[in-house]
Amino acid sequence: MAPIDSDDNTTAGAGEEPGGGRSRAARYVVPVAVMGLAAATIGLVPALADSGDPDLPKVTAEELVQKIAESDVQQLSGTVRISTDLGLPDLGGLESGMMSGMAGGPGGGGKDGGSSADPSAKLTELASGSHTLRVAADGPDRQKVSLLEDAAEYSLIHDGKDVWGYDSKSNEVYHSTQEGEERPEKDVPATPKDFADQALKAIDDTTSVKVAGTAQVAGRDAYRLVVEPRQKGSTVGAVTVAVDAETGTPLKFTLTPASGGAAVVDAGFTKVSFAKPDASTFDFAPPKGAKVTEADEKAAKAPEHGRKAEGDLAKELDGLKVIGEGWNSIAAFDTGGQGLPTGAEAGGELGGFLGSLGDQVKGDFGSGTVFKTRLVNALITEDGKVYAGAVTKDALVKAADAAK
Repeated sequence: MAPIDSDDNTTAGAGEEPGGGRSRAARYVVPVAVMGLAAATIGLVPALADSGDPDLPKVTAEELVQKIAESDVQQLSGTVRISTDLGLPDLGGLESGMMSGMAGGPGGGGKDGGSSADPSAKLTELASGSHTLRVAADGPDRQKVSLLEDAAEYSLIHDGKDVWGYDSKSNEVYHSTQEGEERPEKDVPATPKDFADQALKAIDDTTSVKVAGTAQVAGRDAYRLVVEPRQKGSTVGAVTVAVDAETGTPLKFTLTPASGGAAVVDAGFTKVSFAKPDASTFDFAPPKGAKVTEADEKAAKAPEHGRKAEGDLAKELDGLKVIGEGWNSIAAFDTGGQGLPTGAEAGGELGGFLGSLGDQVKGDFGSGTVFKTRLVNALITEDGKVYAGAVTKDALVKAADAAK
């Protein structure tokens, strides 16, 4: 792993000039990967940061990254505000249904035998809009995340081998006890640390890292770590992480796009405590009359065609290649089928709908459609090839031409 290429060695201040040189000890900061809903993965409210810049000892970018890496907070509780603004078109709720269906698979909620409490579907709501969460953790085996809604609440509780999801609106419960199962709460980031862990994993010479002053978040003194791409062509403007000065815990995560405007992702504590949560926080028993869905039962009921489709997708992604490096990395794969029709071929209502969502492009590769958000863009060619990344439309076309 390459060392940190830091733009400064101390806390930035008026009149200070960033120093050169490279740090060699830290292990975690990198360009933000294409966030799963990605993310993966919030032009937040001003209330997240208190007024005032605390006077803290100066630290280098390397020291601050190392502090994050060595942070070992086992207990905490608090309230988190998350906002996401990917700039997706308004499809009248269609996009939410599609995401829930993809996440939950066949029967992903409601009439088909699924559960509205299934976390793989429910937590996709964090991919858009603003949300308030209550979070608590007591070591690696006990966590709770509650999504607060209008007159309702969704809770995801992990206690030992048990994972419970409860939707108070529908009075439905989802339960899993499978050993070794990848817990669903780990698939969707819910705290600033979750986002920071995805973004701060490695570093290379395509990245600028610096300490840009101090701040207060949720009443805690914090340093501001700023990570920016050096390369042209990325849609990422900067990643800013507010790091608790005492514990090294990320208190706030903000990803701003190169195009400017509101943050794409912004997640931060409004209240936080590092005291051990009360043991009763993680207690759960299905309420009287609640419909309980067991994870193994849902898997058994899944239609055979659904399982085949998942297998086919896995085979397709086996051929995934990464073009470029750092912030300009592009994932490329061949669907093995026909791509989207373009130009005169894209007739009818479907063609018009697809055309309204994407830009038609041409190059040495042929023709295709680029679907854009404020962070992640994807090019789908007429012959079924896909190029996607946190890069500009021109970068995608260039990659497709080079692969021809």
